[in-house]
Amino acid sequence: MQPNKKISIIVAVANNNAIGKDNKLLWHLSEDLKRFKQRTSGHYIIMGKNTYYSLPKRPLPDRTHIILTDVPGEQIDDCIMAYSIDDAISKMNPREENFIIGGASIYRQFLPHADKLYITWVHEKFEADTFFPELNEKEWKKIDEEKFPYTDEKNPFPHTYATYERIP
Repeated sequence: MQPNKKISIIVAVANNNAIGKDNKLLWHLSEDLKRFKQRTSGHYIIMGKNTYYSLPKRPLPDRTHIILTDVPGEQIDDCIMAYSIDDAISKMNPREENFIIGGASIYRQFLPHADKLYITWVHEKFEADTFFPELNEKEWKKIDEEKFPYTDEKNPFPHTYATYERIP
């Protein structure tokens, strides 16, 4: 691994650690999607192939995509392909923050390498087939939190934005 790379995970997680079902998001929070776009624009985003194919628009504008696949030689137009975690890390931007955007297996594999977590905690339980790994509270320190206890038609679930840094 190359320790000079800034690796951040960005994810929305339900109370039961659910993040998806049938390769789809479980909810639509307009403000969270705007936050995701604002945070990741101009940066490298790293994801598994299924996550890439689940995006409503591919590739997402103003971002460099690194797609992890276990199929040797596989190519996806306008994307940088990576064939292992180490390969993906070697292809990340050494000067900027790099964002891991899913799915569950990718989150699990990158969690030990991440420096920062941007988690939207959605205060609801959902039926799911994809889950975010449990965080070890001894490894992470919450450095920022913004609560949204009220709902509206574009943001139907109460949620909290939390930012964590790895404890050295």
